[in-house]
Amino acid sequence: MIAYFDACNSGDADAVAEYFTPDAVHYFPAGMYGGPFRGAQVIGERWATAVRELGSVWTVDRIVTDPERGQAVMEWSHFKTYRGQVLRGDEWYVFDPESGLISEIRAYYASPQAAGLDVLQLEGFDYPGSGYALTSPIDRQPVGSP
Repeated sequence: MIAYFDACNSGDADAVAEYFTPDAVHYFPAGMYGGPFRGAQVIGERWATAVRELGSVWTVDRIVTDPERGQAVMEWSHFKTYRGQVLRGDEWYVFDPESGLISEIRAYYASPQAAGLDVLQLEGFDYPGSGYALTSPIDRQPVGSP
């Protein structure tokens, strides 16, 4: 995982793309970056553009791996040096069992809940098909309601 972030920091689209299956998908919160990045080369090109246009530099702050399931979770910091901004978050990685390459990344950002949105989730991600709960298992009443 450290080598993948080194590739991202290099600004070399091909070096980034080498870490992904050809059909990999990188998901983001709704409304960010125009939706998911689809395909190894697209992912590489988008991160190379971020390095070139934003001065992007990423660090790996914490990582937990589950080799048996081919998954990992990483906490990172994204420094947009040309803008003086820092974005922090976590990503869930899924690896292809045959190649060991990344097949899916789901990015979650540390930020306040967006006003006006009732459902905050990754854009384009198949929550129902992936077995996520779609409704609350408990119907709670607002405090003070009869």
